[in-house]
Amino acid sequence: MLRFEHVSKRYANGAVALHDLDLQVAEGELAVLVGPSGCGKTTTMKLVNRLEEPTAGRVLLEGEDVGTLDPVRLRRRIGYVIQHVGLFPHKTVLDNTATVPQLLGWRRAKARARAAELLELVGLDPAEFGDRYPDQLSGGQRQRVGVARALAADPPVLLMDEPFGAVDPVVRERLQNEFLRLQREVRKTILFVTHDIDEAVRLGDRIAVYGQGTVEQFDTPLAVLGSPASDYVASFVGSDRGLKRLSVTPVETGDLEQPPVVRLSDPMGRAAERMRADGVRWAVVLDGDDTLRGWVRDAEADGQVADHVRRMEAWLPLGAPLKQAFSTMLQHDAGWVAVLDDAEHGRFLGVLTPSSLHSALRRSVDADARDVRRSEVELESVTGVP
Repeated sequence: MLRFEHVSKRYANGAVALHDLDLQVAEGELAVLVGPSGCGKTTTMKLVNRLEEPTAGRVLLEGEDVGTLDPVRLRRRIGYVIQHVGLFPHKTVLDNTATVPQLLGWRRAKARARAAELLELVGLDPAEFGDRYPDQLSGGQRQRVGVARALAADPPVLLMDEPFGAVDPVVRERLQNEFLRLQREVRKTILFVTHDIDEAVRLGDRIAVYGQGTVEQFDTPLAVLGSPASDYVASFVGSDRGLKRLSVTPVETGDLEQPPVVRLSDPMGRAAERMRADGVRWAVVLDGDDTLRGWVRDAEADGQVADHVRRMEAWLPLGAPLKQAFSTMLQHDAGWVAVLDDAEHGRFLGVLTPSSLHSALRRSVDADARDVRRSEVELESVTGVP
């Protein structure tokens, strides 16, 4: 979809922004460009829509050399989102969003209908927000309008230059969540520039770690964190890269432990015996459809399990990142979290404990190093080591 073939960029004063960049981004892939200020990330992006021209090499979009294309027509084929949004202050939210389709000659009614559809997709009700002006929106809302505007003409490529950098951390996390949801629906080919390695790890299908005008490593977040290609990459991603890896390592069924399970209709005495036989003081409570209903302790011995069941707050769906599991344990001061097969009315699959979470992370690292599935990794135990 997007390819940089031995691209270099040298300015008249002799400064080299890029040197022999060779990079390919697949269709539907979200590639994050990350690195320190002045390393060439934004220059790379500007070469795509010809806001900059290469000194050597060429940039191909859907097989066409962008240097041979009319710049204005090219830019109308590419969505562009910047940190400070750049909305027109004199236009309503709906008209801002409809800007590019109207420039392409769409009828006004069709362009506004498309704009309303996109506003709804980014979580802004067009009936509520469509007639507002940019200065009547919060920073996060303006950023969503910027994303909607970039998507309005259904471009094949989306360029995003630190789009969430100007909002506070709470809003930034919400925008990242919305953006990931949106990308799952629209599957655009995206170049996303950031200086924040945590944002890169969270969002990217692949990450390009920039040195000074060169790409030191272009790989999946797991590979960049688990197997840095150089000391520079290892230093850039940080000594806490093991913790960062938690955010991109999903919970799998092989990570789960199986605790005692009791049913709502079981006598409490029999349930307590089952817990003691397993050497634990608690059990997971399910209904007849294996849906999680809570948990019980063995101290209560009268009546049925349904009389003593306690609400289970610490749970998450299969496939959630290990970071979410760890955060859930801390938030609820829990020694384990229940794992369900989906987020709504899910079937109980097992539990994740601090020990099994650690084992899951170790298996993930070993699996990447050996290029095998996590389920194929057998961990060595340290039991008995003096």
